[in-house]
Amino acid sequence: MTSTSNFKQATIELSKSFWGQLLSEESDGYEEARKVHNNLIDKRPILIARCQGLADIVETVNLARAHDLEVTVRGGGHSIPGRAVQDGALMIDLSSMKGIHVNTEALTVRAQGGVTWGEFNRETQLHGLITTGGVVSTTGIAGLTLGGGYGWLYGKCGAVVDNLVSVQIVMADGRVVTASDQENPDLFWAVRGAGANFGIATSLEYRLHQIGPTVTGGLVAHLIEGAREMFQFCRELMASAPDELCVAPGLLYAPDGSGPPLAGMIVSHCGTLEAAKEAVQPIQKFGSPVMDTIGPLSYYQLNTMLDAYYPKGISYYWKARFLTEMSDEAIDTMIDCFSRCPNTTSQIILEPYHGVASRVAVDAMAYPIRVNGFNLLVLSQWTDSSQTEQCIEWTRETYDAMEPFMTEARYSNYLAHDEAKGSVAAAYGPNYQRLCELKQKYDPNNFFHVNANLPPLS
Repeated sequence: MTSTSNFKQATIELSKSFWGQLLSEESDGYEEARKVHNNLIDKRPILIARCQGLADIVETVNLARAHDLEVTVRGGGHSIPGRAVQDGALMIDLSSMKGIHVNTEALTVRAQGGVTWGEFNRETQLHGLITTGGVVSTTGIAGLTLGGGYGWLYGKCGAVVDNLVSVQIVMADGRVVTASDQENPDLFWAVRGAGANFGIATSLEYRLHQIGPTVTGGLVAHLIEGAREMFQFCRELMASAPDELCVAPGLLYAPDGSGPPLAGMIVSHCGTLEAAKEAVQPIQKFGSPVMDTIGPLSYYQLNTMLDAYYPKGISYYWKARFLTEMSDEAIDTMIDCFSRCPNTTSQIILEPYHGVASRVAVDAMAYPIRVNGFNLLVLSQWTDSSQTEQCIEWTRETYDAMEPFMTEARYSNYLAHDEAKGSVAAAYGPNYQRLCELKQKYDPNNFFHVNANLPPLS
């Protein structure tokens, strides 16, 4: 590694042409810029490059390579595991890059790497168009997409990567390439699910669908005493649900932490209002709900419906893994674990996987989860630092208790920073070997390794 004085001089030289901001520990704004969504992450990079354009990104990559610096990449969203920032690393921050261009004739949209799904949806819904995006509006488009991409339209329109048309990428050697079916198709195969390993996605082009602006959604909640029956009902419902319907059951409290523990179903339907009314009627009639907010709303509102549960600046520790069957024993175990939840802000949620996304071939692209079932999320989140050890322990204990009911499948975007060895291989399943070979081709020195990392395989 070159000396500190040489690096500082190189940074000064870069600043003469840099359009964005270069922030060192002595700079105004550094403390705020190093913070990510998760308050549990407290890291101090050597330099934060807040890029404004493609040239900024390329020059920053070249600077890091020349000085043998570890690189992290920050998009527009969460980075719950904290991979966007590391001690002593150079953070390449795209969060100021917010360009969005909707092509209403081609039914496509191109958006820059710092865009969030809330910003994306606002622009595309102006034209009654949308694609699969996150379930929380503050999620960044790039991070979600490069790991596969789950969202409300997963059943109807497929995973986010199923709707990706092309990606502009800055590679480890500073080259700018396009990945699509026509250009670098093997790279395009890889970035659709393992993209963070291969470069920096500066802009992403998506296929759009004529959905919205009005859809149907909301939350139906029951007292915790009815949790077992509610999960069983949801299990049967999703086994034959139309592609347009998404019902995510879970154990939670109200967003402000008030009231009793609840068993809730988070509902969305992206079809016509008439079809939605018929589809959600059994949900509203089931049991004796203490809350029912299901009704027509804009897709933009649907995408912000859960934002209050996941605010910036609190501490998060999540673990997740896939269930292909929600057995009665698994249900009872979830309920028992939730009874020991240490606070009123943590949750257990099941995301349903079905429909169009589950009908894609496993080897069609890097993202391999192509079965029906539920993705189990154990989400501990807290504001009081004295609860840190207790909350993390509860998450781990719950995850371990659910392990007998889990498959090996894991969604890479939910991999925690302390996952067991072999979790990345499990996340990519039969596609892992080919991904490691492509890593050797495109990033043989593992320049991009602060991610769900693939080892280059020669």
